[in-house]
Amino acid sequence: MAAKSAPAAAAGMTTDGRLTATGWLVCGIAAIGFAFDIYELLMLPLVIKPALAALGGMTPEGAPLLVPGSPEYTKWARALFFIPALAGGVFGLIGGYLTDLLGRRRVLTYSILLYAFAALAAGFATSLPQLLFFRCLVFVGVCVEFVAAVAWLAELFPDREQRERVLGWTQAFSSIGGLLVGSANVLAARCADLLPTIQGGHDAWRYTLISGVIPALPLILIRPFLPESPVWAAKKAAGTLKRPNIRELFSPALVRTTMVTTLVFAASYGIAFGAIQQLPQILGGPKGHAAILQTAKAAREEAVAAAERAGKPAPADGKLKSIAGNATDEAVAQVTIFQEVGGLVGRVLLAFAALRIASRRMLLRLFQWPALVVVPALFWWISTQLANAESLSWIKAGIFLAGLLTVAQFSFWGNYIPLVFPTHLRGTGESFAANIGGRVLGTAAAWLTLTFAAATPPDPVRIALVGAAVAGGYALLGAVLTHWLPEPAASAEH
Repeated sequence: MAAKSAPAAAAGMTTDGRLTATGWLVCGIAAIGFAFDIYELLMLPLVIKPALAALGGMTPEGAPLLVPGSPEYTKWARALFFIPALAGGVFGLIGGYLTDLLGRRRVLTYSILLYAFAALAAGFATSLPQLLFFRCLVFVGVCVEFVAAVAWLAELFPDREQRERVLGWTQAFSSIGGLLVGSANVLAARCADLLPTIQGGHDAWRYTLISGVIPALPLILIRPFLPESPVWAAKKAAGTLKRPNIRELFSPALVRTTMVTTLVFAASYGIAFGAIQQLPQILGGPKGHAAILQTAKAAREEAVAAAERAGKPAPADGKLKSIAGNATDEAVAQVTIFQEVGGLVGRVLLAFAALRIASRRMLLRLFQWPALVVVPALFWWISTQLANAESLSWIKAGIFLAGLLTVAQFSFWGNYIPLVFPTHLRGTGESFAANIGGRVLGTAAAWLTLTFAAATPPDPVRIALVGAAVAGGYALLGAVLTHWLPEPAASAEH
């Protein structure tokens, strides 16, 4: 084992196949970065409804102007889902180029700082254009960070088995990020009145957004101790590192790899954004799931009863709406936590399977083919169960399985992409597939679902059915195109 890990040992990463203190530090920062990548991306479905209500203006009677199903609400919801993804895709592609040009560590560090402080600023937004701007910065940082982190880890751990373990386990923290954001939203909803006032109120969605600054805190302290990729640094020092060129991705040697990887990557993301990420809109809207509507009603009634017991006047309508909204957010977040637990299990299963299944196509199909059936069927079934308060437990079980099958595919790409692009194009190639494929074409599924499901008043049944169709279309496309997904060359395993 010592001989196999010699290149890594020279870089200070391993000794006799074991991680050194520096190796653990590298894995720790990568895990934090992956966790908060997903934390930031999954935040929007949880906060979009209350954020639009708060920032979209009020009627003279104090009711929100932007209500689910209205044309203006739909316009802003689509903008907040898709414009940041588009910005992340375009600027993320530039970030991949800079990762090849300037080094993995430097770009990784500044991308995490960018999205952390942009998330902090988003929590203080006073208008929808401000919120959109800061969400664009968040996406840019997230898109660049993923590419830099995957290239960095793949080159710090050249031994195949060790690399698969490191990439598999650190990417599993992405699902920890999903659990964390759901938990943070629940905590923010419960403790909103105890936290400092922001822009004159105690809105749980603002505290959830601000919590995205957390990954910047350890990074500021640890950054001086992080090593650069030894492969990239050695080639840079020797003057043998080719200058990255996006056009080379479409050379005869790489065009199939670039195009198929990009489209199948998009299919993985499309399943999630077309259906799974629309679950809060389905369950938590004004005509959402019966059990969640009962929770919101009970919270309002308890607030009125508490005021009566204290001999105080009943809270104003605006306050009662805020209380009901926070209760709805908490109930929906508790459902989405099951999705993230499923995603975590999927990533762990992928990490084990990657060491035992040599064919990368077969590894992907292990999760891709069941998702093609399960996700569309689940959302069709949910569309029939919204009036049944007893069905919520089964929805939690279904979304657990859907999360397992879909999120595992995200981990697959982190293990696969570094093996199919040369060192001088690794960041650029990863960035094109992940950002143009996943972040632009994949997240466009959310735009499609919201567009074709738009109705006044909002119809969660329609959202669920359209989501099932969109996710099924993306899943079918991915399953077909995987037939042409290149298997990595044997030389890429070393």
